[in-house]
Amino acid sequence: MNSEKTLTISPQWLQRLAEEPGKRRRLDQRSPFQRDKARVLHSAAFRRLQSKTQIHNNGLSDFYRTRLTHSLEVAQIGAGIIAHLQLVQPEFASLLPGNDLIETICLSHDIGHPPFGHGGETALNYMMINHGGFEGNGQTFRILTQLEPYTEFNGMNLTRRSLLGIVKYPVYLSEISAPYPQDTSRNFRELKTEEWMPGKGIYDHDKELLENVLSPLSSSDRKLFGKQRPQDNNLKLHKKSRYKSIDCSIMEIADDIAYGVHDLEDAIAMGIVSKTLWQEKVATQLAEINSFCLADQLTELTNNLFSLQHFKRKDAIGALVNTLITSIEIKKVNEDFSDPLLAYNAYLAPAMFKVLEILKGFVLNYVIKSPDLQVLEYRGQLIVMELFEAFNAGPQRFLPEHAKRLWLAQNGDVSREKRVIADYISSLTDNHALRLHARLFSSNQISPMVGQHGF
Repeated sequence: MNSEKTLTISPQWLQRLAEEPGKRRRLDQRSPFQRDKARVLHSAAFRRLQSKTQIHNNGLSDFYRTRLTHSLEVAQIGAGIIAHLQLVQPEFASLLPGNDLIETICLSHDIGHPPFGHGGETALNYMMINHGGFEGNGQTFRILTQLEPYTEFNGMNLTRRSLLGIVKYPVYLSEISAPYPQDTSRNFRELKTEEWMPGKGIYDHDKELLENVLSPLSSSDRKLFGKQRPQDNNLKLHKKSRYKSIDCSIMEIADDIAYGVHDLEDAIAMGIVSKTLWQEKVATQLAEINSFCLADQLTELTNNLFSLQHFKRKDAIGALVNTLITSIEIKKVNEDFSDPLLAYNAYLAPAMFKVLEILKGFVLNYVIKSPDLQVLEYRGQLIVMELFEAFNAGPQRFLPEHAKRLWLAQNGDVSREKRVIADYISSLTDNHALRLHARLFSSNQISPMVGQHGF
């Protein structure tokens, strides 16, 4: 264990990227992270998550999770992880984020995702492929630091530590992106999604902002922080970043738990996966994991998950979440970082890491990749590409006034003009995108819709 001095957090992490007028802080007794959390909660970008796809299209039912309810659950799980770590590893008390900080990070982690989930993300990446690409995490960073109009030029202007916590991939897209197909002439309907999925990182044109966020780091830490994971020589695969901050590592585990457990709960409730499939693909694998503390309760756990009595399913879901949370511990990373925010990360115990990987894999292969959901994702992908094409063809005709002003302010810079269009489309909710598409392309929507400003 390092000395207490090593765990001292630089006051620079509490600073914001830009100074703010004193009147905004007059008599404000809140901590910087309380203010950060309030900015996220009150933002339009956060509210829009209520009508953005998590896994299931939100127009089919009001029961299952949206991006907004998912983000709320990630924040609750993140706070639960902090409570656990404070109890079992009090020596890290000065390093661990408080509830306001971890909730700020968790609430905002998906704020940059476009309508229609990964279908919308892939569609925008395809349309922006020669102009910097598109990626949900990079868009989150862009919204927080530039686009959300809490300030005129600096987005929400969060503290550096909050921004550090949402940067899951501290690399630039040009550094990690594999070559994309040369042929971009195919009809949208012929597009192979897997060929256009983006790498994960920050847009190159936002480099100055990321470097500002990371300015408290020493030059050696900054260099290490940008390292990539070892990988084979498959040039068709995107490279991946290797490190993240301790706050980000907690958020990422909370996100994975919500994805692997709570999204599974939705799939069971909606009848997408059966008890037989669960027993064949999940329960048998869980039974083989040494040190899985629920191994002797698998029959009861399975019966409760698929019980018609809702409280029994909740009991099983709660048991899985609690078992995962209570297996987490803080460890030193395998690199000699001097800044404690990078020197330590949260990790699941090996057995529980395997459990969560099995759950996530099951959700991916038997829920997300199910034909019914793939049809919806494909439909959303086409809608986004056709909207982009229309706005690019007639930006001054179709863009709403605020986006039109931004487009004109780019003074003919084609890449920046297209970025304005991508920013606008990615901000749309699923329902808004559907209405826009219907008005542009459906013969049944030829009259104006009352109250729809800028569509």
